[in-house]
Amino acid sequence: MSNKITIIGLGAGDLNQLPYGLYKLLLEEKNLYLRTKEHPVVSELEKEGLNYISFDSIYEKNDEFADLYEEICETLLLKAKDGSIVYAVPGHPLVAEKTVQLLLDRGKAQGLEIEIGGGQSFLDAMFQALKIDPIEGFQLLDGTDLSAETLRISTHTIIGQVYDRFVASEVKLTLMEKLPDEYEVVIVTAAGSKEERLQRVPLYELDRVTEVNNLTSVYVPPVKDEELLYREFASFRRIIAELRGPNGCPWDKKQTHASLKKYLIEEAYELIEAINNEDIDHMVEELGDVLLQVMLHAQIGEDDGYFTIEDVIEGISEKMVRRHPHVFGDIVAEDEEEVLKNWQEIKEKEKGIEHKSILEGIGKGLPNLLKAHELQKEAAKTGFDWLDIDPVINKVKEEIDEFQEAKQLEDKEALELEFGDLLFALVNVARHYKINPEEALFKTNLKFSRRFSYIEGRVRESNRSFEDYTLQELDQFWDEAKQKGL
Repeated sequence: MSNKITIIGLGAGDLNQLPYGLYKLLLEEKNLYLRTKEHPVVSELEKEGLNYISFDSIYEKNDEFADLYEEICETLLLKAKDGSIVYAVPGHPLVAEKTVQLLLDRGKAQGLEIEIGGGQSFLDAMFQALKIDPIEGFQLLDGTDLSAETLRISTHTIIGQVYDRFVASEVKLTLMEKLPDEYEVVIVTAAGSKEERLQRVPLYELDRVTEVNNLTSVYVPPVKDEELLYREFASFRRIIAELRGPNGCPWDKKQTHASLKKYLIEEAYELIEAINNEDIDHMVEELGDVLLQVMLHAQIGEDDGYFTIEDVIEGISEKMVRRHPHVFGDIVAEDEEEVLKNWQEIKEKEKGIEHKSILEGIGKGLPNLLKAHELQKEAAKTGFDWLDIDPVINKVKEEIDEFQEAKQLEDKEALELEFGDLLFALVNVARHYKINPEEALFKTNLKFSRRFSYIEGRVRESNRSFEDYTLQELDQFWDEAKQKGL
């Protein structure tokens, strides 16, 4: 290959830190392109006759950094087809340089050779300026593409590419998702050069600093406060592991998958209650309790050597992607019904079996009231369903009559079966009206509890006992509760 792009780094400091070989190359090169001229080395070399073309003007016309990097890359690839060129970037070419990665990805396909030259990374200068040891663990993140999910606040964090106040503002808002407004961060500008400057500010002032440029990075010290780390999933996992560890809680250590079943059911219903009451604070608490059950089961699996929470997360992530080809693939689903149809087809392919009955496995593990609802819904997909509500209501009346007949015969077994038929028919009514029978009964239970609590209060106020009241008198209290909207 005769045409190539040689990519070199200008280093993190001034001209004194630039290797002699790169110094000569920069002054002798006739086809030199700079990502930006705003660098201490460039200003010093200009005095010695440096000739170059910079891409600073492109920064002005592009609103998105992705578009900016694309334009620089395509321009360089086009220029290299007319002859070899040199492209110089701040720091080291392979550290925090998106344009370099784009050139490496596309150059070979276009018949160009991409050669990486030297250059000192700004990280060395950052470590020296901040006096931190990277062996303690650190992460380097791009300020123009920062998300809260990538942040590990328990380790040293350096955020580069903080070019201007807009990027600084976006970085600030992202950090505030995990850190308090007053958390101290360090703004580092021109690390390793004569103009090196460190400014310690509370997080909320990060975008109020006027002197922010292409040599600016933000350092976030590791969080030491245990309570701040409570928001981190890793901290929660460590807490659960400690609870079941050798010096943990005796109750937690003795739990098994089987012993925890009842608590999972209880917590799920308490979450449903919070949802029904539209109580957001209670929802947060109950979701935490449900998550606790998941984590306890995962920790037991890890303790026994069978699975970990990563296995659980991996499994459900893969399933969600597989079963949503209309989101993650090229399948089109116009409405909810089509989504559910695709879901069922994918599910059956995954199982790799032919069901003896379409109802096989439906409602598995659900309370029987909900299972009846799911069985009816599945059967209805085949057309085995009434089209309107009248015959459904008539079926309820029919089941009541049959229940009465069983009652007159004093046949306990028949009475139980007919009662089940009656419940099944009532579930069918709920389904036709798109009522969740479990939630409906749940709300009725709550209503009964409220009204009975009112009766208890009225009885206490009278300094009498329940036995002193007739059913009719107690029923009057019930009507009072009803009138009060309880």
